[in-house]
Amino acid sequence: MAVKQILPFGDPILRKVAKPVEELNEKTFKLLDEMAETLYAADGRAGLAAPQIGILRRVVVMDCGDGLIELINPEIIERSGEQIGMEACLSFPGYYGNVKRAEHVKVKTLNRQGEEMILAGDGFLAVCMQHEIDHLDGILFVDHVQEKWLYHEKTRQKVDVLEVIRLTKKA
Repeated sequence: MAVKQILPFGDPILRKVAKPVEELNEKTFKLLDEMAETLYAADGRAGLAAPQIGILRRVVVMDCGDGLIELINPEIIERSGEQIGMEACLSFPGYYGNVKRAEHVKVKTLNRQGEEMILAGDGFLAVCMQHEIDHLDGILFVDHVQEKWLYHEKTRQKVDVLEVIRLTKKA
């Protein structure tokens, strides 16, 4: 397997809608494996969506602290509650912002065996699922930022989020 390059903000692929996986085959399994390897090689990681490595397919891998979760053709079917917290993204290295998300979500997805599953998540897991599924629809966390700026991780400098969004709008 190989660690893939994660696309940075501004790449037009990040604003495109990913296509469903039509067939579970060796190509799909290789994609899942390479995404997991890429995720675990990245600093500050929790999740990775296929568009972030330039593949427009509805595939996500996540590890929010309890082991690897693979989502194929995920769809949020239920949301409730509200939480606001700092969020970051592997495509925006070094930046984070205050984002509002649902506190609880239920996701319908397929596993590697092609079985439909319902995955429920609260708190950080819910945030991660929403963040990664947004990537599949060309939506970035900066689209949800509650303040008018992002913060730089090392310098704590504020960066105007409107300028960042301008750089990441759909092509």
